[in-house]
Amino acid sequence: MNKVERKTHVIDARGQVLGRLATRVASLLNGKHRVDYTPNWDLGDFVVIKNASKLILTGKKMSTKVLIHHTTHPGGLKTRLVKGLWSRAGGPAEVFNHAVAKMIPKNRLRKQKLIRLKIES
Repeated sequence: MNKVERKTHVIDARGQVLGRLATRVASLLNGKHRVDYTPNWDLGDFVVIKNASKLILTGKKMSTKVLIHHTTHPGGLKTRLVKGLWSRAGGPAEVFNHAVAKMIPKNRLRKQKLIRLKIES
């Protein structure tokens, strides 16, 4: 098995839309930009996001968008508004991380891919 050569992509998030940037980052983490992409191999690159607090949410998403998590136990549905999460310390980074995590395939390689994502506010 050959060693994977990973590049580091530094992206400035200032003035960029959250969802559009998250799709680009998820594609880099998955390795879909590579010629030798294979779904069952972890070929993605490192991604560093700068100025995550300067991201833009379009429309009324800041006040109406809800992040949902279920604990798989009865009555375990947890909901949080983006507005409340964004105002906390480290909130924009957590919102961006959540957006990217939901775009990565839900399999055994998911944690390894998300470890290579670094977000700086």
